[in-house]
Parts: sequence; C-alpha cells; structure tokens
Amino acid sequence: MRAKVVDASALGAVIFGEPEGTSIVRRLAGNRLVAPELIFFEVASICLKKLRRYPESRKSILQAFGLTKRLVMDTVEVEYQEVVVLAEKFELTAYDASYLWLARVLGVELVTLDKELEKVWRDEEQQTS
Repeated sequence: MRAKVVDASALGAVIFGEPEGTSIVRRLAGNRLVAPELIFFEVASICLKKLRRYPESRKSILQAFGLTKRLVMDTVEVEYQEVVVLAEKFELTAYDASYLWLARVLGVELVTLDKELEKVWRDEEQQTS
C-alpha cells in the first residue's frame, strides 16, 4: 500500500466536513496515511477555532473532532533541525515544514490545502524528477 503524507489543513477539511473534504478523501483513499506527530495538536487547534467561531455548533464540532480517535494513521517524529532549515529556506512555519520534510524523506505525495506549502512541495517534486 502506497503512503501519503497528510497535513492538518487536509485532515481538518475531512473531519469537519468542509467542502474540500470530499476531494481530499478521494486523494487519500486506498493509501496509508502518514503525518508528523504534531498533526493531532494542529487538528485540535482547528477544532478550537471552530468552537470559538461557531459556538452554536459545539456539539457537532466536538463529535467530528472525536473521529480523530478512529483514524488509522502512522505518526512519525521528525528531525527538528532539518525541519528548521527547510522552514527557513522556504519561508514556511516549522509546522508546515515538518510535513514537507516527511514527504521528502518518504518520497511520497504531500496532501494539503495550504497553497503556499503545496507550491513548495510541487516545486521540490519537479526538481527531483
């Protein structure tokens, strides 16, 4: 089974039923999901933002967030020094650079909704092809 690195923007779209979630599910279907260990903290942060923005939807937001417990995903500890270098080089956050680092190390696709991160990953892919 082929692996794909999934970031919090993509996973959050799936978990919280955002419009892009359907296309993300199709991209991830049949693949082993891999992410840096920080992914669940990032998804928790997305959940918190949604709770603050939509307090009337608290119950459904928390139910959706509970789905993270059922996810089958491998989490990987990243090499933080290398992540910092990537973040500096591409002007990314350390969080975003951790997904890029993992996709590069594994040599697999990075699934993200972050346009800046997607562009960096695509540019990197073209250079290595």
